[in-house]
Amino acid sequence: MIRALKKYLFLVSTILLALHTAQAQTGNKYIRKGNDLYKKQQYADAEANYKKALELNGKSVEGNYNLGNSMYSQKRFDAARKEYDSSMKLTSSKDVKADANYNIGNTYMEAKNWEESIRSYKNALKLDPRDEEARYNLAYAQAMLKNQQNQQNKDNKDNKDKKDQKKQDQKQDKDKQQQPKDQDKDKKDQDKKDQQDQRPQPQPSKMDKQQAERMLEALSQQEKNLQDKMKKVKGQPVQTDKDW
Repeated sequence: MIRALKKYLFLVSTILLALHTAQAQTGNKYIRKGNDLYKKQQYADAEANYKKALELNGKSVEGNYNLGNSMYSQKRFDAARKEYDSSMKLTSSKDVKADANYNIGNTYMEAKNWEESIRSYKNALKLDPRDEEARYNLAYAQAMLKNQQNQQNKDNKDNKDKKDQKKQDQKQDKDKQQQPKDQDKDKKDQDKKDQQDQRPQPQPSKMDKQQAERMLEALSQQEKNLQDKMKKVKGQPVQTDKDW
């Protein structure tokens, strides 16, 4: 649970009134009016008066800080943060800086920017270690940051698991698509082999006894004729068209 915004409103002392110029005094009048309207929860009207005061005295710590409060109460957290920053730059007061840091932490808390809110609460505690509200909000922001980091780690793991599962599913789908093709190829190869096995194979030629005898007689006659020719043309080789 977030603790309430520090709603401390600066009151202009009689000493400051004596030291300020007439213009500053007019600005203070608007600050006082703005404070009254703020207490009545008329935040927009209070804002208008704080802005009038700053038009007359832009270096007013009170004007910037209280303007930040009026903007915060209207849930304009980014704008409020700028006014708190301005008030810190214009003052040397540790109390003002501590409260401004606390409220800046709250603006970041509203945006769920836990890291920045933690930084602001720590700054507030450095300036005012007794601030229990800052300590409480710091612990809350740290717990929320840890939860956020744990959730991010879980989401990252879930996303990785989903991606890995998707890749696995895609691989399985691809394998299923390829499997029928491989089976078809194997079937075609087997059919081709079967066809080759079924084709008539060349058989060795068979020769009967009479054919063999006739061939031998023919060969014998060819050899006799060749020897006769060799005798006639002795010394000259005779070319034949067969190898013996």
